[in-house]
Amino acid sequence: MVDLYVALIIAGKRTFARVPARYQDAVRETLLALGLDENGDPIEDGE
Repeated sequence: MVDLYVALIIAGKRTFARVPARYQDAVRETLLALGLDENGDPIEDGE
């Protein structure tokens, strides 16, 4: 389910706020591992 929610967020079909609470930590960690924020946008590295 985590991968599904991550894919939906990246595709813009779901917001992080609409992810069930029991999956939010895992979804957040997966997005961060992909270099994305909770909105599915690339994280700026400050360079």
